[in-house]
Amino acid sequence: MNTINLATFMTVMQTKSISAAAEKLCVTQPAVSKRIKSLEDEFGSKLFDGVGRGITPTSSAYELLPYAKKWLEEYETCKANLLYSKEVATGKLIIGTSHHIGLHHLPIVLKQFIQTYPAVQLEVQFMDSETAHKAVIEGLVSLAFLTLPPTFDRRLSYHTLWSDPLYFVTGVVSPLAKESDVSLLKLARCPAILPSADTFTSQITLAEFAKHSLHPYATMNTNPLESIRMLVSVGLGWSVLPETLINQDLVKIDMKDDVELSRHLGIVINPALTLSSSTQALLDVLGIKKA
Repeated sequence: MNTINLATFMTVMQTKSISAAAEKLCVTQPAVSKRIKSLEDEFGSKLFDGVGRGITPTSSAYELLPYAKKWLEEYETCKANLLYSKEVATGKLIIGTSHHIGLHHLPIVLKQFIQTYPAVQLEVQFMDSETAHKAVIEGLVSLAFLTLPPTFDRRLSYHTLWSDPLYFVTGVVSPLAKESDVSLLKLARCPAILPSADTFTSQITLAEFAKHSLHPYATMNTNPLESIRMLVSVGLGWSVLPETLINQDLVKIDMKDDVELSRHLGIVINPALTLSSSTQALLDVLGIKKA
């Protein structure tokens, strides 16, 4: 439905004249006639009869009139609402986040966002970083907070928010806790509990061992870092964890080699997707002006 044609029809009904309608709309008379003819073709009904040098609305025109008025009013309301939504953060915003970031870094961010933009209906989906990364590519979530991958995908935009140093740790009951100058070779021969090899965090650890032509002896694989912390704390092996997860049941292993592991935590956005006002509002809270 062409709203210009409907608006022209309404003007002709008001003025009862093609020429007067053309003058009011600042268009030519042929342009008005063409718009009316287009409506007549669309509805299959004659809307105006020519009487002498004037026109007379038909019964079809009077039947169309209330509908045209309603359609145009709803169109203007819809247009106004869309413009409002563009300027004011409203609607539903779905974000993905890894469990670690969601528990240890996001609360303060989301609290500020909710207080600043109460009209936004926020939905937070917890998932592994790798799953969240894929969800952004496929457009299933507007954006995601995750451990940034070692290699970036050119289709996405990445923004580092937090640097997260990693430490070799073991339980206080483990023999490794009492040793000093522990080498990577020694660790490679001791039981390890690591995330699965396809996770971004594990890839960082494995890459460090690979530099020395080593591979850790992983007796167990589990992705949630909180689960790894528990398993390590009871003495089932060593692992690599961020500072935020090292509690009184764990100790940092005294490493002989000059090993510094770190991962970067941040936000991933798909530039191919149109940013909603709520998405941009969250980026503003984070200090990111453009995706």
